[in-house]
Amino acid sequence: MNIAVYLGSNHGNSPIYDQAACDLGSWIGLQHHTLVYGGAGVGTMKTLADHVKAANGRVIGVMPKFMIAQGKGYDSLDEQYLTDTMSQRKSKMIELADAFIAMPGGPGTLEEIAEVISLVRLKQKDAVCILLNLNGYYDCLKQQFEVMISSGFYQRSDYEQIHFADSVKEIELILNRRAD
Repeated sequence: MNIAVYLGSNHGNSPIYDQAACDLGSWIGLQHHTLVYGGAGVGTMKTLADHVKAANGRVIGVMPKFMIAQGKGYDSLDEQYLTDTMSQRKSKMIELADAFIAMPGGPGTLEEIAEVISLVRLKQKDAVCILLNLNGYYDCLKQQFEVMISSGFYQRSDYEQIHFADSVKEIELILNRRAD
């Protein structure tokens, strides 16, 4: 399975983010899945890719050329796709992946997973969307979805297609259920 992971190019201010990237990367590699990610060699993105590689997994990076020019690329990719824009990057990652995970990250992470959630809702992509809710990181987003539902802008059945996981173990269970 090709698993897109959206996450930060920074490490965050708690070691739990890097630890989760280590755990998720190791699991992806050990399960013979392929990581599809933004291709960066910095922050939790690097940590994740390093652990996929250490577990003999495959890593596909998708990165805009301007970021390569800034020296942010990862040197150990199995495949690399270069794009001209961030929009093309998102489209290529969506094209390549079967499942999507958002770890804690910044506005780019949120934008990326929101696009996939919308595509799944519109039945333009058949995929699982998981948000890794470490220490309640995505609790406010969960609340916002409830506001959307109660305000009549979002359906409960659409919300039920989104999974909030508290651990990498829970991600594993969700993906294994999907594969069955």
